[in-house]
Amino acid sequence: MSLRSVGLREPGKTVLLSGNEACARGAIEAGVKFCSSYPGSPSSEVLGTLAAMAPEFGFYAEWSTNEKVALESAAAASFAGLRAMSVMKSNGVNVVSDFMASVALSSTGAGLVLLISDDPSSHSSINEQDSRLYSKMFEIPMLEPSDYQEAKDMMKWAFELSETLKQIVIVREVTRIAHARGTVVLGEIPETNARPKFGPNDRYLCLPVFHSRQHQQLAQAAEIFETSTFNKYTGPAGAGDLVICSGTSGMYAREALDALGLEGKIGCLKIGTTYPLPNQLILKHLAQAKRVIFFEEINSFLEDQVMTLAAQNWAKLSNPRFFGQNSGDVAGQKGPGIGEMDPDVVANSLRKILGLPAPSYTPPAALSTGFDAAPKPGGALAGSGAEISGAAGGATPGGCPCPVEPPNRDLAMCSGCPHRASYWALKTALEMDGRGGFVIGDIGCYSMGAMKTGYFTLRTLHSMGSGVGIASGFGKLDFFGFDQPVVAVMGDSTFFHSCVPGLLNARYNRSSFLCVVLDNSTTAMTGHQPHPGTGKNAFGEPVPPVAIEEVTRGIGLPTTVCNPFEVEKTIETVLDLLSQKGLQVLILREPCALVVASSRKKDRVWVEQEECRGEGCGCARFCNRVWACPANIWDSGTNKAAIDDVICTRCGVCVSLCPAGAIKIERAVV
Repeated sequence: MSLRSVGLREPGKTVLLSGNEACARGAIEAGVKFCSSYPGSPSSEVLGTLAAMAPEFGFYAEWSTNEKVALESAAAASFAGLRAMSVMKSNGVNVVSDFMASVALSSTGAGLVLLISDDPSSHSSINEQDSRLYSKMFEIPMLEPSDYQEAKDMMKWAFELSETLKQIVIVREVTRIAHARGTVVLGEIPETNARPKFGPNDRYLCLPVFHSRQHQQLAQAAEIFETSTFNKYTGPAGAGDLVICSGTSGMYAREALDALGLEGKIGCLKIGTTYPLPNQLILKHLAQAKRVIFFEEINSFLEDQVMTLAAQNWAKLSNPRFFGQNSGDVAGQKGPGIGEMDPDVVANSLRKILGLPAPSYTPPAALSTGFDAAPKPGGALAGSGAEISGAAGGATPGGCPCPVEPPNRDLAMCSGCPHRASYWALKTALEMDGRGGFVIGDIGCYSMGAMKTGYFTLRTLHSMGSGVGIASGFGKLDFFGFDQPVVAVMGDSTFFHSCVPGLLNARYNRSSFLCVVLDNSTTAMTGHQPHPGTGKNAFGEPVPPVAIEEVTRGIGLPTTVCNPFEVEKTIETVLDLLSQKGLQVLILREPCALVVASSRKKDRVWVEQEECRGEGCGCARFCNRVWACPANIWDSGTNKAAIDDVICTRCGVCVSLCPAGAIKIERAVV
């Protein structure tokens, strides 16, 4: 019955839903278009419900191979302009944390919401992790519902908040919300016909320079939260005794206060926007308080933040005393910071702190409704007027004792780097293809493909393995009419580190894109350490190498191997693979220039000065300005191209690209 209720188009109707179903309904009311999850109790029913509703409401849902891939896929939809969400339990947040940190830095497109289900008392988990700590660690705004109506309304509002901030937003529920049931008033389901598009200027890069933008987003969230109707105060003005609570503890506090005859006599501030806190709202209610009591699950997350805020504003307060997990006066069912809260725990804590006699009551099983905290039309976002610029600006140059600052030097790939040739081939092929295709990647020395040295080829840049995970999401957007070719690049070491789950996900969910492995036969960025494909272990001992093509072909993926230094052939191969449907793998294999440079030193590369046309060739100094290998230099004395013989690795790519054929190579006879 409740599953059918999730899809009712009867706004204003009151239905009985579980918290997970309410979250699913909130996403539907928000117009979600892409939903992904890895199953894990207590969160599993959210995606199960959405998958059942997807055909009727025209959105996409998938079970992903793990939580990291799930959020990466959802992020792809957000980047393309579709509202998207990912769902996981608390332990899954550990798996996705690497990508969480990077996507928070790169910002988002359409609304992107991460729904996390924590499990206090470990009903179905190996631990009772408090995932709220991640929101502060990664500086991501977080909402925390206290009842089933809020679960629905917060999910809907979270998408609006995400789009206003251009930032991922976390909604954190717990088991007692996820699996219990309560009454929910339905809202309208919008008619949407969004068509995904990844424009030529769309770029989502995880770069340190964007940290200042992230702080702006967090400050804007704090300003919005000051007036959010999800933060609710009940009780007398200027109360001397103040309860501050969040999540399910909001319901428990309300029950306990009512049972003890204290409702309306002491203050109760229920916080729904748990990070960042609405500081001014909290200070307003702290101003006259003499005793402040905290109730929350699991750790003292809210308590620690409020006490820090109080310490910073002590002169404005009335010397309050704080009671909570830190003081030992409030504990979960099994101790401070251990186990769930419940009405008995809250009532007994209040009795002890306030010096009340033992209660003679039996708490009711549950309240059918909690705080009336549905946001008003437009929510707290309406009329905020706050804007965040799309660029964060560069880092402030450090001080220099010299009278003139030295010029900045661009980061560049090494001379002879095979990745330069790979990016040249990919960018050329996509231009020739003409359908607006793009390349996405992740972190490694090949991440410089997002910069000038890589011809600004990469359009997304996040954590290791995220390129293939995001591509897995883009590759399913044909469901909405998306027809741009998608190319994901990764290094060989990264392939073994974290790309296989993404490829399995794409294979399983029949996602279509071109996966390009830039195989330079080492872990180049960190110092040429071995990996399973190199044939050596940490001791330098020979071990059986794992061939990447054996792995990809083993999971049923068509795989092609090319040498990127054969540029024309690589371009033709990429064009051919882009024309094919489904998931294709291309391995561009050429050892790192620093590994093989010594073996090529006997070869000779030079510019035939008589054949070089200088500035008048029509190529506008193509070799050192466009191709831009550090070994391709310009001789200002002769106004001709030249080769820096000291750093040239004799790869020969510039020989094949010179429009005048002026660059020559002579291979040594071995």
